[in-house]
Amino acid sequence: MLYPLKFKPLYRDYVWGGRNLARLGKTLPPEGVVAESWEVSCHKSGWSIISNGEFEGMSLKDLIRIHQRAIVGDALPQKDVDKFPLLVKFIDAQDNLSVQVHPDDDYAYAMENGESGKNEMWYIVSAKPGAKLIYDVAPGTTREKFAQALSRNDVESCLKSIEVFDGDVINIPAGIVHAIGKGIILAEVQQSSDTTYRVYDYGRVGRELHIEKALDVIDFNSSGRKEKYAGLKLDIGNNSTKRIVVASQYFCIEIYCIKETVHEIADGSKFLIYTLTCGSGIIGWDGGKLSISAGESILIPAYLGRYSLTGDFTALKAYVPDLRTDLIKPLEDAGRAMKSIQAEIAGLEGIL
Repeated sequence: MLYPLKFKPLYRDYVWGGRNLARLGKTLPPEGVVAESWEVSCHKSGWSIISNGEFEGMSLKDLIRIHQRAIVGDALPQKDVDKFPLLVKFIDAQDNLSVQVHPDDDYAYAMENGESGKNEMWYIVSAKPGAKLIYDVAPGTTREKFAQALSRNDVESCLKSIEVFDGDVINIPAGIVHAIGKGIILAEVQQSSDTTYRVYDYGRVGRELHIEKALDVIDFNSSGRKEKYAGLKLDIGNNSTKRIVVASQYFCIEIYCIKETVHEIADGSKFLIYTLTCGSGIIGWDGGKLSISAGESILIPAYLGRYSLTGDFTALKAYVPDLRTDLIKPLEDAGRAMKSIQAEIAGLEGIL
């Protein structure tokens, strides 16, 4: 019988990391820096290992190979069964990350041996006062201006930085130049890809830059794109809410603020991932209960059925949408509702 799955974190010790993920409840190695904690992954650079229940010790990759759509869901394409589509991380930026950009699917497939592109989003778990990140090129920046700035080591003049605060949501489509600044802890949801093109690394030595590929994929027409997303807040009962903050073909993200008990269902269409950023609680289902707390990620198999979320916590809920059910139909319904409202207003104007 399938059940909610927890995983052992996969730690990465990149030079810009620190030890601040311990504040999220992570048990870190006794020494050294921890830059990233890969929470849910089926990428070849790191397989998630299940840490609870009957399947403890098994990789998520192997579990999907055995149970396939019972885990991934019936509504998603076969490519998402063959290659699990999402990768979830926590990131501790003790120092500035490199300035980088990611390719889209077409470019990555052609240039990176069939790898996926990389669209991603960030949820700011905590930010020190004044903490900033880089998002996009500055207005008026062209490929030529950017290349010239790189040649004279002045690329920062072509970049736009924004101050961030706890709870901010940043969506980063492929092609957008970006970098996390020091003093930020965040949760990241992304396509299952490890393809990154660095364009600037603050003078650090020994790390490869990828200038030509970066220039190929940077979207120099994106200036003015909105950086932060407040989303649509909905009441889900029992003093609890969710905010729909990202909705794309690659993933949807909802931020749940649970205060009591909320009932949900995994209806067989798709898997769900909850990543807790603060607080604690319990997931209950027909077969058991599982304690959950900040710093943990839990995968809900597509065929789990009805389950409940109880406690006092905030969590990101991530899933790959069924384009028809989760994206297109709601937009059509919203369009029909808007036309109805407009018709009513027109009628009132006629009466008045």
